[in-house]
Amino acid sequence: MSKLTTIATTGAPAAIGPYAQAVRFGNLLFTSGQIPLGLDGKVVEGGIAEQTKQVFVNLEAVLREAGAGFDDVVKATVFLKDMNEFPVFNDIYASVFGDHKPARSTVEVARLPRDVFVEIELIVSIAGE
Repeated sequence: MSKLTTIATTGAPAAIGPYAQAVRFGNLLFTSGQIPLGLDGKVVEGGIAEQTKQVFVNLEAVLREAGAGFDDVVKATVFLKDMNEFPVFNDIYASVFGDHKPARSTVEVARLPRDVFVEIELIVSIAGE
């Protein structure tokens, strides 16, 4: 049985609780939900567009640390504070993934950590070593 390997990078904000930025189990990588924090740990200013872009910056750093990229994503789970913001979010999401179309769930939630507008977690397939 494979062991969990913790993935941590200084290229994304440190976890704000008792969890890892991501864990690898065999060839699968599970990211924790990323919210729009800058490296200073503060929520980025702006609306859904600015916050979504920051979440993807953070996720890219975590993926890179694990030896993966957005083309390796098999499933994305998205939490939005307001589903009315979905079109703006979706345009940015589409620009990040391009022709790659992972499975995705998107749900509206009552509240997110630090009252942000978006949180995203990923499941990623990493090529064997």
